[in-house]
Amino acid sequence: MKNLIIVESPAKARTISAFLGKNYKVVASKGHIRDLPKSSFGITVDEAGIFVPKYSIPREVNPTVKELKKLAKEAETIYIATDEDREGEAIGWHIAMAIKKEPLSLPRIVFHEITKTAIQHALDNPRKLDMDSVNAQQARRLLDRIVGYKLSPLLASKIQKGLSAGRVQSSSLKIVVDREREIKAFKPEEYWTIEGLFEKSIESSIYAFDGTKLEKMSLKNEAMAMEVVQSALKENFVVESLEKKERKTKTPAPFMTSTLQQAASTQLGFSPKKTMMVAQKLYEGVKTDKGNMGLITYMRTDSMNLAKEAVESAREYIGENFGADYLPPKAKSYTSAKGAQEAHEAIRPTRIDFNILLAKDYLGADELKLYRLIYNRFLACQMTEARLESQTLLFKGEKSTFKASGRKLLFDGFYKVTGYSEKDKLLPDLKKGQEVRLDDIKPEQHHTEPPARYNEASLIKKLESLGIGRPSTYAPTITILQTRKYIELEKKRIHPTEVAFTVIEMLEEHFAEIVDSSFTSTMEAQLDEVDEGKMDWQKVLSEFYDPFMKKITEGKEKIKSQKMAIPTGEMCPKCGHELLRRKGRYGEFIACGNFPKCKYTTDLEGNAPPEPEKTDRPCEKCGEMMVIKDSRRGKFYACSAYPKCKNAQPLIPPRELKVPCPKCGSKLHEKEGKRGKFYGCSNYPKCRFISNGEPQDRKCPECESMVVHKVLKTGEIYDCIDKKCKWKEDVPAEKQKGLPEPKEDVKKEEAKSE
Repeated sequence: MKNLIIVESPAKARTISAFLGKNYKVVASKGHIRDLPKSSFGITVDEAGIFVPKYSIPREVNPTVKELKKLAKEAETIYIATDEDREGEAIGWHIAMAIKKEPLSLPRIVFHEITKTAIQHALDNPRKLDMDSVNAQQARRLLDRIVGYKLSPLLASKIQKGLSAGRVQSSSLKIVVDREREIKAFKPEEYWTIEGLFEKSIESSIYAFDGTKLEKMSLKNEAMAMEVVQSALKENFVVESLEKKERKTKTPAPFMTSTLQQAASTQLGFSPKKTMMVAQKLYEGVKTDKGNMGLITYMRTDSMNLAKEAVESAREYIGENFGADYLPPKAKSYTSAKGAQEAHEAIRPTRIDFNILLAKDYLGADELKLYRLIYNRFLACQMTEARLESQTLLFKGEKSTFKASGRKLLFDGFYKVTGYSEKDKLLPDLKKGQEVRLDDIKPEQHHTEPPARYNEASLIKKLESLGIGRPSTYAPTITILQTRKYIELEKKRIHPTEVAFTVIEMLEEHFAEIVDSSFTSTMEAQLDEVDEGKMDWQKVLSEFYDPFMKKITEGKEKIKSQKMAIPTGEMCPKCGHELLRRKGRYGEFIACGNFPKCKYTTDLEGNAPPEPEKTDRPCEKCGEMMVIKDSRRGKFYACSAYPKCKNAQPLIPPRELKVPCPKCGSKLHEKEGKRGKFYGCSNYPKCRFISNGEPQDRKCPECESMVVHKVLKTGEIYDCIDKKCKWKEDVPAEKQKGLPEPKEDVKKEEAKSE
């Protein structure tokens, strides 16, 4: 090995490895390898007012860092090849620091797509790490830590435990709460519509009455509507005008992160989180007719740029497969929003020849759906506009005028690939002045509707329009609001919970800037300026920190506690103090007023858990009878002598594997834990063998150790259980189990700081 290439993802590493020879070794950092500490604030401000982050390497990442250091010593050249956005730049800087290398001495390679050509071009044109981008990401991370670690405890102390606040999270939550306030304050207004049927087939609507054009809400009540109806029934109508206009429907722009998430939500029913999971796999590499490669460009982008070569390839494909009528004279370009990272590309397929018919043989169901969406949108953005003819008929009486509309598709253009579902609605050829008969007239009462609640797609669109967050933060922000029980999804609509109103009201009163969308977007703009080298990242931090911390100090003293503590008039059975009715994260409960000396608590009457179900099975540890209890993960056997005896067993015997334990030869069982499914020895605790991958009845071809089947976000692999052995192999498609549900971030400060 002469050259070491460091990327984030194992799947990405495998794909790139396939393109390069023996002189290159591609390894994965497996994401972030340095971060602010979990257990402390991790930021100090020195005498000069400089913010100094105390980065640390998490314990679970130490083996990866040790391996990277070893490989770095053996390599002549070390390439940083992390993702091309700010976060990727920062990860690359952290990798260099962790392996004790000067960051600016390591060649940095970037690519929009993971193809052989793109990788080779990147290796031929390395650059240095962009410290402006690194500092912009550092500023974001420190801002999020300051808000999360200083404001969240204040909310917990004044309202209830378990609450959190965040720079992007809180302003996003206010948008949801404000919409709910609009809905609650909404008062419906009555209005009427009138539909007329002419010549037995021409549907029309009232357009004007008594010389006045009628808008949607003009007819306020039944009396006004009936006046029009009674008049129209007596009138004679003629064709006043017949207009035909041709108009063009513009081609859609290529996808960026937000528009892909919105389209996948409305057209495929994918959540933003799922969309990004599937897109990540398509980007990092999947099996194709030409081996493993990335099928789409980088999926976290706000740019509309397209590579010249990709556009030329698309135009050639359109000309050959659809004909000259579908190919515009010049290639089309699209303008990115202000502040977009112009060095990036829009999301597009990497191979235009890998069409949907070919993709069907290689991609899973979800991958194919998303790939089809991206592929067709890219083709459509380089095709001709669709042409439609709109038709308008006006029928005029003595006082009433009715309007009929129709349209037909003259040329489908880009609809050839995106699809066009509307049917032509043609109006008959009538002559001006021709008499027509009103055959039917229908007045109908309506009431105005309140504004619709956001769904995930429309909330992302709103966040983008206000400049809140960036492509990488949209999906995680919604996930955090759900995790923190601030919002709930009902029929795909976002409903704020009761505690969300309480939190937002307190923040509006005492920390208005944290929930102010304009303040949040201004902060994003400042981070963009840091990225562009126009602003110092320390200045951004200091301008925010001092006034914010002053408010935190004042808030601890002045903000009144909203924790509910209502005396019940009853006494604690343990210590004799009065019992109080309190409100916690999971609802109301009864607690002793002598807390924390006395920790007696109980559920409210009527909300108490059901009595355990009795059994005739004795406890194998103490001899008392076992009972059946219920938990979040289902029913289980528990000793009735709890807490003296803490024996617990699954209600349904664990699935037994055919493969014996590699340590002691006992049986292996499939088990369920806090973090999901795992496999352990039946001889526990004497034998503590454990694996998060399912053991297989085969041995590693390199070291003869056990092989396990792992289902990761990046794909499914067979992996050697010996950590020293690096053998891995992709699981064949017919034996795959499907993508896992993404796990929640277990780092407390990460959830707080988003």
